[in-house]
Amino acid sequence: MAYNDLREFIRALEKNGELKRVSAEVDPILEITEVADRAVKRNGPALLFEKPKGYDIPVLINGFAGMRKMEIALEVDSVEDIARRIAEYLEMKTPQGLLGKLKMLPKLAEMGSFFPREVKDGPVKEVIRKDNFSLFDYPVLKCWPQDGGRFITLPLVFSRNPITGKRNVGVYRLQIYDERSTGMHWQTHKQGAEHYRRALAEGKEKRMEIAVAVGADPATMFSGILPLPPDLDEMLFAGFLRSQPVDLVKCETVDLEVPANAEIVLEGYVTLGELKTEGPFGDHTGFYSLEDEFPVFHVTCITQRKKPIYATTIVGPPPMEDFWMGKTIERVFLPLMRLQLPEVTDMCLPAEGIFHNLMLVSIRKSYPGHARKVMSAIWGLGQAMFTKCIVVVDHDVNVQDVREVTWKALNNIDPERDIQFTYGPIDQLDHASRLPNFGSKMGIDATRKWPTEGFTRPWPDVIKMDEDVKKRVDAIWKQLGIE
Repeated sequence: MAYNDLREFIRALEKNGELKRVSAEVDPILEITEVADRAVKRNGPALLFEKPKGYDIPVLINGFAGMRKMEIALEVDSVEDIARRIAEYLEMKTPQGLLGKLKMLPKLAEMGSFFPREVKDGPVKEVIRKDNFSLFDYPVLKCWPQDGGRFITLPLVFSRNPITGKRNVGVYRLQIYDERSTGMHWQTHKQGAEHYRRALAEGKEKRMEIAVAVGADPATMFSGILPLPPDLDEMLFAGFLRSQPVDLVKCETVDLEVPANAEIVLEGYVTLGELKTEGPFGDHTGFYSLEDEFPVFHVTCITQRKKPIYATTIVGPPPMEDFWMGKTIERVFLPLMRLQLPEVTDMCLPAEGIFHNLMLVSIRKSYPGHARKVMSAIWGLGQAMFTKCIVVVDHDVNVQDVREVTWKALNNIDPERDIQFTYGPIDQLDHASRLPNFGSKMGIDATRKWPTEGFTRPWPDVIKMDEDVKKRVDAIWKQLGIE
């Protein structure tokens, strides 16, 4: 059975030795960040701060900070299990004959169980606050010294496409401005920003209704950060990850549904056309993202559990918790990339590449210029369009071993011949691009070069010892006394 809520996930982490309860009083202003940063860089446990200074609301952080924690969160032995499930569904074909149709029925029934279901009530409605509330009632972190204020960093932001009415759920940071308003960090290329632009263009409404859930079961929280196609409901995908539907409950003051088992929900609206300075913010790039103008979220109601737990995360110099989320996304979505690029054998997003700066890809090369075709295709795939540098190597190079890729790629390239540049969309957080959201990208063809690509010199073999010699040395290794 899937976790019902955040609390069951916390118990599972603790049962598996992946959670540390911190009873000491630690300040949510900078101190929790420092503790959590040290912990994640030492491969430490998730942390539950039971007494954040000035609050009686516990703080959970680093809940996803490690591959074992991600496996516990998604209830799998390996995140590759999820990739295999996705591949199975992608490979489903129209069944032939009665027997084929009968065999397909269980899989079709399973698919039907993923859809979210609406319930009348839930724990998140235990307390309803329409008056006398403040966002400062919660232990929201100030993460880094130069941050513009306190930021809610792990919110599930719910909105609707004003044209189609379809739901979008994304994790967009919220800078607290005052007791009842925050920034809404809708980056230009995100679906939330697209909904906002469409609402502005329609000009029918002055407001855009928003709901924000803080703290839910781990699969539902994780689904909010996934780079899903715009028309795929994140709550449906959460049901797929859970193998059980997400229970949703209607909000009190806006026409949206939120997870019934969430810890805290903020309801309110964005006034179309109202912008306010947001930032700086210590970002996942390891640098501060600068001040910029973003919409303002006005909170009109808060619903919560009687004794909520505040779930949060921090980003900064890698590796941090978000790296492990990104590594899981890399493994889970590889089958989707292969659907369009079957020649891809593996991919890797190294921690220091902070997702969009570096992608390592191995391919089974079949024709001249194949590596360049793959680069161009990746730059046309959803959020992969932001990738600043793509390195393509042959299928026999282990892209999960960055040292091996560095060694072979640098040996295999003639820089003028094998490096290409192009222009296109750039991640809004990129501080080095010539213009906001627009700049250059680099592709490196580090595959072996063929005569049909104009390379007529001999290509040497990698140095390897004979297997029989290795076995003979294995047999005498201990008596040599070297170790």
